[in-house]
Amino acid sequence: MLLNERKKSKHFWIIVIIIAIMVAAVFLSFFMGRFSISPAQVFALAKEKIFGIDSGFSQSVKNVFFNIRLPRVIGAFLIGAALSLSGTVYQATFKNPMVSPDVLGATAGAGLGAAIGLMLDVSDVMVQAMSFGTGLLAVGITCMIGTAVGNKKNMTLTLVLTGMVVQAMFSAVISLVKYVADPYSKLPAITFWLMGSVSSVTFKNLHLILIPFLLGSIPLFFLRWKINLLSLSDEESLSMGVNVSALRAVVIVCATLMTSAVVSISGMIGWVGLIIPHVARMIIGPNTKIQLPVSILIGGTYLLLIDDLARSWMAMEIPIGILTALIGAPFFVFLIYRYKKGGR
Repeated sequence: MLLNERKKSKHFWIIVIIIAIMVAAVFLSFFMGRFSISPAQVFALAKEKIFGIDSGFSQSVKNVFFNIRLPRVIGAFLIGAALSLSGTVYQATFKNPMVSPDVLGATAGAGLGAAIGLMLDVSDVMVQAMSFGTGLLAVGITCMIGTAVGNKKNMTLTLVLTGMVVQAMFSAVISLVKYVADPYSKLPAITFWLMGSVSSVTFKNLHLILIPFLLGSIPLFFLRWKINLLSLSDEESLSMGVNVSALRAVVIVCATLMTSAVVSISGMIGWVGLIIPHVARMIIGPNTKIQLPVSILIGGTYLLLIDDLARSWMAMEIPIGILTALIGAPFFVFLIYRYKKGGR
């Protein structure tokens, strides 16, 4: 009993610290960018919005804060949270710490649908629908082939290898779409979008991330204790009253919905769904009841800080997908080394 109380107290303070870091990152993000906004201006603009007290600042400052900076901060947090949550539940569901939306092909699949939508110049909602459909198709192909050619002893390796094949296949079709796209209008847009960016997020399209995030994360939040049981064998989970097939299907659909929504708005941002679940697991442990909300907080905060770096490091904004790869790849090497040395 005493040990459980200490663990709960430790988890409480860890979450408090993570929330404090998140709040600090949000405030920092309001100040970062080529158009400088001071902390005093942020507080004055917040009072104007909440209490109607005129801040006295020019319309350009208000436009930058309310129409560009604020939706971008919210969007970056939601994108990081969605990718981290998707990666966490994918890893728990497939009992594989190497699994992520990238590895299972969800990112490339969703990217293909969005690229076709951009080439055809359809509406944002249609781009998202096509992205979700092709993302779900990619994950379905991965699971189907992995189940057909693998067995219980090597299912983990089979899924990873199959996901890499599906990822490569859909990436090849994306290259074909780029090849046939208009080289003067569509091709540059698709190429830049594939690198990943949060610059296109506005209040007009923020709901295209927020609604799928809520639709995907709320069921996962209420099912998080059952997701813990997926780490057991199917027989043990069934004996505890869990419908394993139905639960896996719900988790895959919810995670793919969130991933597809992110890809349709921000492009292909890699490594977040693979790295952040490991970080959360190292900090809080493997219990998904606590790991899921912690992954959301850490993932959202991480992508906020990466976006700050992307728009402040150089005069020209750096595609965020480049930075996540430059940071994520070395960190993953560190994780492999840590596991080799017997780390948790």
